[in-house]
Amino acid sequence: MLQPCTLLVPDAARNERLDRFLGNAISSISRERIKKAIRDGKCLLDGRVCAAPATRLAPGQRIELRVEQDAPALTPEAGELNLIWHDAHLAVLDKPAGLVVHPCPSCSEATLVHRLLAHFPHMAHMEGRRPGIVHRLDKDTSGLMIVALHEEARLNLADNFARHEVEKHYLTLVRGVPDPKQGDIQTSIGRHPLQKIKMAPVPEARGGKPAHSRYTVLYADPAQRFSLLTVRIFTGRTHQIRVHMASLGHPLWGDSLYGASAEDNPAPRQMLHAHELAFTHPATGKRLRFTSPPPQDFRHYAAMLSRRMRPLVIVGAPGSGKSSLLRLLEKSGLPCFNADAAIRRLYEAGRDGWLCLHQRYGGSFTPDAQEAVDRKTLFAAMRADHRILREVQDMIHPLVLHELALFWRAAESAGKECAAAEIPLYLESGWHAEREGVAAPLLIGVYCNEEERHNRLAANRGWGKETQAALDAWQWPQTRKMKACDMVIDNSDSPEDLERQAENLLARVRALRLEHERTFTAQLIALWT
Repeated sequence: MLQPCTLLVPDAARNERLDRFLGNAISSISRERIKKAIRDGKCLLDGRVCAAPATRLAPGQRIELRVEQDAPALTPEAGELNLIWHDAHLAVLDKPAGLVVHPCPSCSEATLVHRLLAHFPHMAHMEGRRPGIVHRLDKDTSGLMIVALHEEARLNLADNFARHEVEKHYLTLVRGVPDPKQGDIQTSIGRHPLQKIKMAPVPEARGGKPAHSRYTVLYADPAQRFSLLTVRIFTGRTHQIRVHMASLGHPLWGDSLYGASAEDNPAPRQMLHAHELAFTHPATGKRLRFTSPPPQDFRHYAAMLSRRMRPLVIVGAPGSGKSSLLRLLEKSGLPCFNADAAIRRLYEAGRDGWLCLHQRYGGSFTPDAQEAVDRKTLFAAMRADHRILREVQDMIHPLVLHELALFWRAAESAGKECAAAEIPLYLESGWHAEREGVAAPLLIGVYCNEEERHNRLAANRGWGKETQAALDAWQWPQTRKMKACDMVIDNSDSPEDLERQAENLLARVRALRLEHERTFTAQLIALWT
């Protein structure tokens, strides 16, 4: 709302500056607001526009001023203020995420400024609606800020910022891993042409302002899902880091404005923290440097991003009980994969395994185009001819491996803590789960004493000693296989004992997950300290 005001210049105000005269005459409006009104052409001097605040006055002149009324006075409000350091001239504080720095049309109270006034009442004598504020952080950005405690310090610090003499370093979590691992971004930034709440890369010729950021990758996730960066900004454009990293294709996690939709972006906020600040003290001339570790939500989210689905690979000799363990894990809710079941699917008529065998051996093992592979005939041929054994393995194993890779990725995408796969020849084939973009597997060996194992094969599958010996010959000896495993489950006893060991296995996986998070968090802390 515009407030009209008309004044005559008295003799006592001869040769006084226009802005000073008006400031003394109109106490309800701040000096800065009066200056702005004059510069904006809202002041008439003897009927003519006067846009120079320093104009000297003469007695009898008529002044007409139209200026917006000042907003209500700022009221101190109680609230936590994490002061890192302060003296009579300035304060360095750690702003929490979620706190607006100064009043604005959408947030007229409960800001950092209101808290500052409660802690430092003399700041109320400073002009304007942003007393002491020389730079700001977005509402959802946490970290270090400098606040001037009197007007002279504010002007000095503002000049340091304008000269780019203040060092500002941020920590952020971005999607993917930038390449190269260190780089400068000097893309000018301006208001988005269509979405006014956003900034965007805008050429200087079209109104963009120069912006310079330098990033360094401190940690790169092995799965390329995220990376931890330190970013130094040499300029202070609105949303500078957010716009610059998005322009590289690596938006900040949690940044729904420049990143992904909320459904694909479950972070509580944009993962950005003002980590380090260095500047020259306005009174002493001493160079000061402060650091602040990221808050708990930042560390927790980094640990969450680092979580990876842990594959469990179950191996063991024929008849040891691998499938029994897999069924128990599946019953507990784990996604499960069975290599033998995958082979049966591949051997169905018209499927990839069937086609490979038909193309290589004609109708020897696929005599009917409508029927699955004749596994009995194929098994006999593999036992009789080692060459056929190797050829079949070389054809079928890659197909099984492909299905296994799809299974791991599906479990990872679904956010599963772990998934289990029974793969009898995992060790013999030289397969490695981590080659497929997932974490290194926990290798689970299922052991059964030889006598019990052979009895089970005879009773449950009808295999004689000759058949058992043939299958055993295709695999590592049971003792060697167990030595290669991370954990061995002895299935020589009862089904109830196997169930108990399955529960212990899941408990160990959970413990390993927690240990990974502790180790990872400690690793990150070491990087930023």
